[in-house]
Amino acid sequence: MSFVALPSGAQRASTGIRRVAGTLPISVLAAFAVVALVLAWALCPSLFTSQSPVLADPAAKFLGPSLHHWFGTDDLGRDEFARVVYGARSSVGTALVAVGIGLAVGGVIGLTAGFIEGVVDVVASRLVDTLLAIPGFLLAVVIVSALGFQTINAAIATGIISVAIFARLMRAEVMKVRHTVFVESSYLQGGSRAHVLFRHVLPNSYRSVLALSVLQVGNAIIVIAGLAFLGYGSPPPASDWGLLVSDGAQNQVAPWLVYTPAIVIAISVLSINRISRWLRKTS
Repeated sequence: MSFVALPSGAQRASTGIRRVAGTLPISVLAAFAVVALVLAWALCPSLFTSQSPVLADPAAKFLGPSLHHWFGTDDLGRDEFARVVYGARSSVGTALVAVGIGLAVGGVIGLTAGFIEGVVDVVASRLVDTLLAIPGFLLAVVIVSALGFQTINAAIATGIISVAIFARLMRAEVMKVRHTVFVESSYLQGGSRAHVLFRHVLPNSYRSVLALSVLQVGNAIIVIAGLAFLGYGSPPPASDWGLLVSDGAQNQVAPWLVYTPAIVIAISVLSINRISRWLRKTS
């Protein structure tokens, strides 16, 4: 009697991953690779560079990009690549916190307004309209100025300016779902409002919001970098990406100090936007 070895769980998972990867466009795979690399920088920066992001070496200042210093060195002789890698934790982590704030607050507002309607919907809609009427970056600057120049405050400010976007989309999705046949059928079968909300409305409303949340991560990175560029983030020797661009702009003899962090920001945001577009098409 012969036995056929069944694939293990790890083998089945690996096969599934290869099958999914084989169906993805190359641009999406490249975007996932970039995002995975940036997340790895944020989680384990020491694995990608042995240089210190804060240790100065005046004898090595303003060195151009080379095999030893991939992104060159700054005016204090610090390795720019190490500063970009270590800055990913602050820049990306702050963006994720900001999106979490916007998703939680805006999602609850939109869900409540779209499901309850009536006076609640009117009040929530006017609040959302007010937030949308104020330029987002200006509102973020005002909030950070009021709270103080720290990274966490930049995250709160960026999250607040995205609340209206999440609320409006969630409200639209909830109102579209709550008038469908299966929701009305659930009411006829004796389902309570809470049951209908969490069993039918919410599970069928979050997909578009999920794609938006991915897109908002890229927008949050740009806003937080802009705040740091203007000096509304953590003070030096922090290595936020926006602060690196600002510091580099003051040293015109070393243009790589501007180009390298700016290119990292651009590639990261474009990759996140590509993933968001792919999620929107598949949802």
